Amino acid sequence: MKLRIAKLPGDGIGPEVVEQAVKAVDAVCRKFGHEVEYTFGYVGACAIDRFGNAYPEETHNICMNSDAVLFGAVGDPKYDNNPTAPVRPEQGLLAIRKQLGLYANLRPVETFKGLVEKSPLKKELVDGADFLCIRELTGGMYFGEKGRKDNGDTAYDTCIYSRNEVERILKLAFEYAMRRRKHLTVVDKANVLESSRLWRQVAKEMEPQYPEVQVDYMFVDNAAMQLIRCPKFFDVMVTENTFGDILTDEASCISGSMGLLASASVGAHTSLFEPIHGSYPQAAGKNIANPVAAILSAAMMFEYAFGLMEEGKAIREAVAASIEAGAVTEDLAGDGKALSTSAVGDWIASRI
Repeated sequence: MKLRIAKLPGDGIGPEVVEQAVKAVDAVCRKFGHEVEYTFGYVGACAIDRFGNAYPEETHNICMNSDAVLFGAVGDPKYDNNPTAPVRPEQGLLAIRKQLGLYANLRPVETFKGLVEKSPLKKELVDGADFLCIRELTGGMYFGEKGRKDNGDTAYDTCIYSRNEVERILKLAFEYAMRRRKHLTVVDKANVLESSRLWRQVAKEMEPQYPEVQVDYMFVDNAAMQLIRCPKFFDVMVTENTFGDILTDEASCISGSMGLLASASVGAHTSLFEPIHGSYPQAAGKNIANPVAAILSAAMMFEYAFGLMEEGKAIREAVAASIEAGAVTEDLAGDGKALSTSAVGDWIASRI
């Protein structure tokens, strides 16, 4: 198979970790006889610096003409520390999601046997945790009407959802629940928010279409507590954009490091695969960042974009072997010897 991949490393540690993911992709393609073609695109702060636009038209065309997007991270302190900046790196990621129609973010949360001790939670709570967070990506407060009034002294952000937006993300969630353990948790704030009441109404209407799925409803504040108190309760969790942004980052601590969690954003056009850890500018250029989340994002790319399950499995097994062998970066090494970002990438590619 010929794989056309848009490579968007972005900012901070993005280029370093994406380079390691590419090593894994190349190793898999050699092993299984696939041909791969990468096309580089600018996004985020580096795109603003070069084009004045966080997601240039040229980059969008590259994404539209590719089979999948391998994405790094966006963000730079010079924009983070300037609240009046007219263009911000994060606008690039929001634009990608909107223009590619990426309405669903999938974040698997699982534990690795060799790392359960690294989790800040007790071993008995996290050992065996395995669930999927599904976050709606193109609606809600991030995309609703926003602005200032009263000479800038009053600010507002509007959370808005249509029935169609809610139905399509819930349909995806029910379908993934059917593929897994048939348990779906719908997270909202229906006791306060009208938009959440629409979510709950639509979910209740859809329940009879999936009689095998056990559905429960949880207010977001309770969900935040249960993620820590009993993470093994969850199988598939679905929620709106802002809640999902917060809960998925909270869930990242379960595995022991944010550097372990991959994600996929799927929708109408080309799917995008990215680590969840952000640009981590403090580590940029130091060759110390954990590349595993980016490498596991490449595994998800093989599985979700190309339907190549064995190829994805080969990457996952190599990652698990690297962790078992202690071939890890400083965030996971503890008292052991830490490897550099590139050395971990080389180890995993060699294992594949």
